[in-house]
Amino acid sequence: MEISDLTAYAEMKYHIREEHKWADFPGFSVLADPGSGKWLALLMRQWDSMSGAEIQRCDIKCGQDFMMMHDRPYLCQPFRMYGSRWTGVTFDSRTEKDVVFRLFDEAVSALTPHGCTIVLENSPSETQVVCPETGRRTSDEDFRLPSAAVPDRILRMIHLYEYRGSSFTQKCRNFLIQGKFMEDYEDNAPWNGELRCYFPVYHDLTIGQLRGYFTWRTGVRKGTFSPVSLSLAYIYLYELLNRIGASSAQDSMDRMNAFEKGFLDKGMGDAVMRRNLHRWMFDFAVMNSLPVETALCHASGRAVKTDTALAVLRDPGNHSDDEIFSSLCVFAKKKPEQSLIMRKYPDKGKHVFAAVWKEASSISADGRNPFAICFGAQKEYPWHPLVNAVYHEKRKHLNMEYTLTERRYDSLNFDLKTFNALLHETDRILRLSLRCGHYLKKADGCGWAEDCIRRVIEAERKAEEEASRPVITIDISSLDKIREDASLTRDSLLTEEDMEDYEDDVVKTGLSMDDEEDAEYSSIIPYRELLTLLLQGKSVSSYLSERHLMPSIAADTVNEALFDLIGDNVLECDGDTLTLVEDYRDDVLDLLGGKTNGK
Repeated sequence: MEISDLTAYAEMKYHIREEHKWADFPGFSVLADPGSGKWLALLMRQWDSMSGAEIQRCDIKCGQDFMMMHDRPYLCQPFRMYGSRWTGVTFDSRTEKDVVFRLFDEAVSALTPHGCTIVLENSPSETQVVCPETGRRTSDEDFRLPSAAVPDRILRMIHLYEYRGSSFTQKCRNFLIQGKFMEDYEDNAPWNGELRCYFPVYHDLTIGQLRGYFTWRTGVRKGTFSPVSLSLAYIYLYELLNRIGASSAQDSMDRMNAFEKGFLDKGMGDAVMRRNLHRWMFDFAVMNSLPVETALCHASGRAVKTDTALAVLRDPGNHSDDEIFSSLCVFAKKKPEQSLIMRKYPDKGKHVFAAVWKEASSISADGRNPFAICFGAQKEYPWHPLVNAVYHEKRKHLNMEYTLTERRYDSLNFDLKTFNALLHETDRILRLSLRCGHYLKKADGCGWAEDCIRRVIEAERKAEEEASRPVITIDISSLDKIREDASLTRDSLLTEEDMEDYEDDVVKTGLSMDDEEDAEYSSIIPYRELLTLLLQGKSVSSYLSERHLMPSIAADTVNEALFDLIGDNVLECDGDTLTLVEDYRDDVLDLLGGKTNGK
């Protein structure tokens, strides 16, 4: 953030322009209240010859309560001003706009006068009333003492105001009390003047302005949005935030949506009011437990984008390459999508960047996960909803104190230097691997990730090689023909003696030659002598050699034939050695009729 952001905000919201009061000190300027001339902020710009950069700082007259409650590295004691009413601000990449704008709002709000003056005289010679928001004298058109022409409801509302101090909390409390009293009031006395007031409430308005506001509100509630001073429009929004004139939280939300469409979308209002409205609607939805979708509709687009990206990077295993790469781009200093790799190899580059982050997330560097190194830990911080609105929460238990908190990854704890070094090294090593030229220098502080990146690139290379190999397709329907050919080959290798033994076995089992192919174990009959030798513990080398049989084929044939009967392999083949599994010795013996003499 820079000083120019603050000056633009002051001019847009409060019509306060930067004033350069000292010709001899061009780097110093002030933001002052146009009416009273009181300083709100002292701005300082100084050139640092050592660093060759401009140093920007300011003192804001907002008190030091916020600085004491919130630890912000850019907030400190005032640089030039004195006293507890001033807070110093340093402008750099860490400075948060919302915080500084909030402090400036506090400074502006502190200028608004509160209270009243009581004069004990019988007959004042002259009465002068000064309008608190402009500092000018008012005329009889602006304010008159209560009379019969003033609606009784308005007079009674005025008397409800309680003077218990000038705190902002008391101001909000009075607004809620008076607003609830005037919740269903309608009027018909238009007022078309211009009013500029910080955090406007009923108590800041004259009788004519009050009647004009309630007249305008009557039309709004009937669906007619007409131009009106923004201060009066803000009062209407404050009412909805306090659920004044709304039957429920959802009803308040619906009315705020209608206000945006009927007032802001029609060119009435400004960008600041729209931004405030969206922020308030988000806070209001969360506070009142409205659906998550409702809250997200009004959340800051940048905040939603950042939170979504953090959720993806924290748990990359459950997300696609596209999601991971898009999330990496959210926090990248240089846009990875515009790198040379992404222009030449978009799909490959996206996959490698995502794979590197996945791989890095599975390892630890310095005892911590890289996500924790780059983005810190999720912590609790105080949450102050509707802090820049007139809002008073009516607690159910007056004696109960509580603090609202939110859990988040604070940007102040981000180590984006390490994060961007990881992306840089991925880009550098990938360019070397693909030999695409325009090579990069090695980044500092990312040596721990170099092996990780190279593993990913090597795995990608092997995967591409595997994918490039020809695919062999086996037609399952041809397996029957293969089996038939194998049977013919087997039969051709049998000797006459084998066939005689085979036919004897067929006769003994009562099978015909036509039935033998249907027997569950008919395939082992030619191997009866083989099984017998194994049962007797004798060598089968000669048997296999004489019949030109390979040990592995013989083992597979027997195991396949007996699998349905025994449910497991009965023969094991280790090179040229066949052995019978001892657990199935008795089962094989039974199948051979209990004989092991080979007869």
